[in-house]
Amino acid sequence: MAWNLSGTYLESCNCDVVCPCTTSGLTAPADRERCQVTFAFHIERGEVDGVDVSDRNVVVFADTPRLMADGGWQVALYVDGSADDRQADALGKVFSGQAGGPMAALAPLVAEVLGVERVPIGYHDDGRRHSVRVSDVIDIEIEDQVAPQFGEGGPVMRLTGMFHPASSTLTIARSTRAIGRGVHGRSWDFTGGNGHAAPFSWAA
Repeated sequence: MAWNLSGTYLESCNCDVVCPCTTSGLTAPADRERCQVTFAFHIERGEVDGVDVSDRNVVVFADTPRLMADGGWQVALYVDGSADDRQADALGKVFSGQAGGPMAALAPLVAEVLGVERVPIGYHDDGRRHSVRVSDVIDIEIEDQVAPQFGEGGPVMRLTGMFHPASSTLTIARSTRAIGRGVHGRSWDFTGGNGHAAPFSWAA
């Protein structure tokens, strides 16, 4: 199966800014007893085994041990409700790691799939602000950070050389809103916590 996807990405978790999981390649413990993280992808252009998946969104939620490299992840996958059956199946294979690519590297860490759902997903990029809403269960907005010495018009701060499935370069961001309601029995408010954003480009 040949495929390629490109677009934009955002992340929000319950760590402080900046999360030690990201900067250590998953080998340093998270700031809390468990790591709860949401990965959201907007696919601007994409094709999976001949199926056009452009302008679709996918969100992955993971609840992991404090040391993510230990495995034992519990994961839920949300696929854009506007996807038809062929698109949903194709995206499910890519984002579960079944079709190879970056998510396949994380698959051995997953112990339990909490669910795979097709739901309304809204994703928006607006300058330094990035947001995603997953039905009525996840509502996140993050803002890329700028060093205060430069003022609002200054350059966005970035991490480079990262071991990360989305990109090796990520913005440093803080969540201005990060709320979960009944995500497979989990609810939270991580507002003020860690966030990242990046363009992504995958192929396999």
